[in-house]
Amino acid sequence: MVERRLDATFTALADPTRRAMLADLMLGEKSVGELAAPYKMSFAGAAKHVAVLARAGLIERRRVGRRQLCRLNARQLKDTSDWLRQWERFWTDRLDALEAVLKGDPE
Repeated sequence: MVERRLDATFTALADPTRRAMLADLMLGEKSVGELAAPYKMSFAGAAKHVAVLARAGLIERRRVGRRQLCRLNARQLKDTSDWLRQWERFWTDRLDALEAVLKGDPE
């Protein structure tokens, strides 16, 4: 289950437009039309990006009349950050060991 969520998250984050949309949502809730405005894309194109972000759990959507409003779901980003942190620890340990070898420190 966790792997599937991570796959969906990294797929969503792989696209620069979706990353920019997430950054826009850090400032607050926006409609799909507002998210599309900075880009040369149709409403339908923006809606597809929004759907990918929603499937990954990175945003939440709600309807207000005919408008679809989106907001950031930072919880999912924290889960992804936690997963990445394990690799940060791995590489920090490796680089510390390399530094010790290069300095000639016995360990």
